[in-house]
Amino acid sequence: MKIAPFTRAIEKHNSEKNNQHIKHIIVHTGQHYDDRMSKKFFEELNIPQADINLGVGSGTHAEQVGNTMIAFEKVLLTENPDWVVVVGDVNATLACSVTAKKQWIKCCHIEAGLRSGDMTMPEEINRIVTDRLCDLLLTPDLLSSNNLIKEGTPDERIRFVGNIMIDTLEANREKVSSLRIADIINRNLLADFNLNTAIPKGENYALMTLHRPSNVDKKELLAPIIDFLINEVSSIITLLWPIHPRTLKKLKEFSLFDVIVKNPNIILLEPLGYLAMLRLNMNARIMLTDSGGLQEECTVLGTPCLTLRWNTERPITLREHGGACVLVGNDVNMMRNEFNKALQQPRISNRPTRWDGRTAERCLNAILEYK
Repeated sequence: MKIAPFTRAIEKHNSEKNNQHIKHIIVHTGQHYDDRMSKKFFEELNIPQADINLGVGSGTHAEQVGNTMIAFEKVLLTENPDWVVVVGDVNATLACSVTAKKQWIKCCHIEAGLRSGDMTMPEEINRIVTDRLCDLLLTPDLLSSNNLIKEGTPDERIRFVGNIMIDTLEANREKVSSLRIADIINRNLLADFNLNTAIPKGENYALMTLHRPSNVDKKELLAPIIDFLINEVSSIITLLWPIHPRTLKKLKEFSLFDVIVKNPNIILLEPLGYLAMLRLNMNARIMLTDSGGLQEECTVLGTPCLTLRWNTERPITLREHGGACVLVGNDVNMMRNEFNKALQQPRISNRPTRWDGRTAERCLNAILEYK
């Protein structure tokens, strides 16, 4: 979702400025190895197939980082690029930035400066180390720029460019508006799940994603959330739930899956591609999620959002900053209170500065202008 607009910006640049042709190579580390969660995104967003796939796959954090560094070093020695561009906060972002700097290759971080303040999150460590190492830091909002300044980052390394995720949203908003919600549901029902309720119409549904270890890895934390969904959310509104493989595994392990399946107002779906998820978000009455990217989309789309986390690296999405989201963690009482409030809220879109669909162009220009 972040690479698609960036590659389009390069292609546009090459078509207009042939004397400054840019050669780019897409390296897919293979960290996200499930077809529904990787291959489908490439196809839907017309991202060119990766020139190189490192095939890292799953493993512990140390295994992923180490294996990525070993494989990516060989790529750098062969290709000898002028720049390495990393995005987001995954293990690959950390691994590739470290490897690039050890080869004295300039490195740029798209989506720099995000901070949750929670060092128990592996992603927070990835963000901090990547931003410390990279030559050029491209931030999605002014709060992120200020984080870097407070950490002592020189001004000349920081460029406020906006949110590249919104480039993808704006490029696909019109396309997905014609998708029928009923078709999305029928085509993506979870394997062996029998639909035994009417497909919701209009905005008469809630939408949820849940995958973070802090929510799903312990039964004593996951079970109360499931009780809330069954006894309170689904008693008011139909819940559409594209279910992450990690969460599905834990639900079955904790003997919570069968009780969900029996609930007529919870519709379980396979993990969705970007376009289908965007379409559902555009009409959802409310979102419940622990995903960072969905918090940003909800802010622009105006979907009231319960963020199932105690902190967020994207505070620009919170209501106090004009966003659509509120932090509720995994506290059911907070969920209940905010859920009832959110159902009464109108859909109000907010567009932070430079979330305008042109961030990728600014990213590329910042790289080209860097001295």
